Amino acid sequence: MKTKAGISGNMLKWAAVFIMAVDHMGAGILESYVLNAWGGSPLGSAFSKNWNEILAVDKIIRYIGRPAFPIFCFLLVEGFLHTRDVKKYAFRLGVFALISEIPFDLALRTVPVYWKSQNVFFTLLIGLLVIWFIKIWGNTIPVRAAGLLAGAASAELLHTDYGAFGVALIVLLYLLRNKKAAQCIRGAFCCAWELTAPLAFLLIWFYNGERGKQSRWFFYWFYPVHLLAYSMIGMYVLPAVLL
Repeated sequence: MKTKAGISGNMLKWAAVFIMAVDHMGAGILESYVLNAWGGSPLGSAFSKNWNEILAVDKIIRYIGRPAFPIFCFLLVEGFLHTRDVKKYAFRLGVFALISEIPFDLALRTVPVYWKSQNVFFTLLIGLLVIWFIKIWGNTIPVRAAGLLAGAASAELLHTDYGAFGVALIVLLYLLRNKKAAQCIRGAFCCAWELTAPLAFLLIWFYNGERGKQSRWFFYWFYPVHLLAYSMIGMYVLPAVLL
């Protein structure tokens, strides 16, 4: 079978994973440990003379990483549209939300348990449940709005990464699933509060609708594993080398 021109779902995943890994290098290693943003690392004093330079590098890294989340939201919607079993899809997201929470807290807050911030798998799970609800029950605007509000409130109460905004973006991308131009333009507009996040929709625009060769479990496991690796670098490797 001839492959369509454009970017496959697998290629989008690889792009999002790479961008996310760069982003978390800033949020995890630089902010949490080197700059000691949360007061849990001994490295802050070691870099006090270079704090401004490191902060400038961190900002660049975070700008690079901003397009990752919109791509993951888009891929979630595509996964929902093509999955054979939504229950299993939701179950996988839930399992990896739990698996990822300690690595997430260690990397981004320097402690194993931090109740005021939960990892992005929780946001994706809530978004999936909302669009599933809309697919089944959302024949009217009030019902759709009720589902969105319930999901957004849940994300905020649980303090999930990207919170209500993340759930709302997933719903928007789902509702515009058959209108690619509107999906990309409105999605980019909604993400414009983060300077580089709208760039995600340049990649999404060239999505060719094909799944491509999938390494599903790799993408699930990459999230907690790379966060755990970053936390280990911050807690043990850098102090051993620099202090």
